[in-house]
Amino acid sequence: MNWTLILPELVLAVAGLVILAIAVLPKRDTDFAASMATLGALLLAGVLVVAQPDGEAFLGQYVSDAFTKFMKLLVLAGAALGLLLAMDWNRKEGLARFEFAVLLLLSTVGMMVMVSANDLIALYLGLELLSLSLYVIAAFNRDSERSAEAGLKYFVLGALASGLLLYGSSLVYGFSGSTNFDGIANAITSSETAPFGLVIGLVFVLAALAFKISAVPFHMWTPDVYEGAPTPVTAFFATAPKVAAIALLTRVVAGPFAELAVQWQQVLLIASLGSMILGALAAIGQRNIKRLMAYSSIGHVGYALIGLAVGSELGVRGLLLYMAIYLFTNVGAFAVLVAMRRKGRALEGVDDLAGLGKSDPAMALAMTVFMLSMAGIPPLAGFFGKLYVFLAAVQGGYWTLAVVGVLSSAVSAYYYLRIIKVMYFDAGEALDPRPNSLSIVLAGTGLFTVFFFLFPAPFLAAAQAAVAALVG
Repeated sequence: MNWTLILPELVLAVAGLVILAIAVLPKRDTDFAASMATLGALLLAGVLVVAQPDGEAFLGQYVSDAFTKFMKLLVLAGAALGLLLAMDWNRKEGLARFEFAVLLLLSTVGMMVMVSANDLIALYLGLELLSLSLYVIAAFNRDSERSAEAGLKYFVLGALASGLLLYGSSLVYGFSGSTNFDGIANAITSSETAPFGLVIGLVFVLAALAFKISAVPFHMWTPDVYEGAPTPVTAFFATAPKVAAIALLTRVVAGPFAELAVQWQQVLLIASLGSMILGALAAIGQRNIKRLMAYSSIGHVGYALIGLAVGSELGVRGLLLYMAIYLFTNVGAFAVLVAMRRKGRALEGVDDLAGLGKSDPAMALAMTVFMLSMAGIPPLAGFFGKLYVFLAAVQGGYWTLAVVGVLSSAVSAYYYLRIIKVMYFDAGEALDPRPNSLSIVLAGTGLFTVFFFLFPAPFLAAAQAAVAALVG
């Protein structure tokens, strides 16, 4: 049993317990100290992930390779940026409690376990640790009916998804005789035809994971939860957990079920097409910007799934790059949403951005960059994300995916451009000055989005190494 492999997760788990133990002592302002300690723990975990050796632990249930390192660094970056977005917001909303940082830390442990899971049991443990934390922070604003409703809806539907996952896992175990990914792969390759029950189990597992990434037709919770949860929580929901769930989905289909590609490709093909079409069309009429971003995220999941549905190394590389670009662009856009305050009151309407081009040109410019990137306008980072997955679809002969992807991108450009139009051409009152923490996030994510085209090579190399570790 190689304990050194799980050092990043151990550091985060112990840090969470220590912060929890210290923060309950009677003293003031434990929130800021807990947040700083959490950021320090996330940074230390990132260093440990980079230094992590390749190998397996816990009898093959936990795996570490270039793929897990790539995705874990994205997860840690998403968690740290999410916490930065929340610190000032929570203080202004009267939600400055240390529990937020602890819950975010524990959810990050769950995400990292998900990424390294090489067994159905480890997969479930990581997913549930993440989900239980998310149920609570969705309803973190206890005085808000909308926040409580968001937490309850996510809990009920999340419990259903967990049931689907357990049922599917039990079928897979029953027909393969193993919960370990390597054992399942061996059981499939050793038989001439895969048992029908095993395929049914795979479909149930895919359905549960599709819920976590909010892919059609398991997207129904997303708009309500995104709208009802506190805005920084919505930002976190839309980034790090999605990256972890996509990583888990990729490992599941490319590892134990690689031989059943014909079956799972059909499922992912339908999910990808449905997500792109719904994301493009349903967002058009939205007036609440958080609901608009919810449908936008559903659409982006559809684009990302193109890379996985194609089933090629080029496709998976495109998927990994897409998720990296999506993470930073989305965090930047949500930083603007978190900064939307007027006279101390948080705002959520698209029309509330009116006049931002005059009152805060820097933030308006940053939002313009993020919106154009999400629409896939060159030479911004979002263009390259879509380019790589569309190229993979064309080279794999999946012309339907490529054509629908391009058309839905063109449709979705309408509501992204509408936000830019509201900022620059509609008159409105000035927003409150934004805090320094949001300015830092906006600057970092904005520079990444604008200048990605100058240095794509390190990201391409890292993604290629991750793919090689996954399929090798």
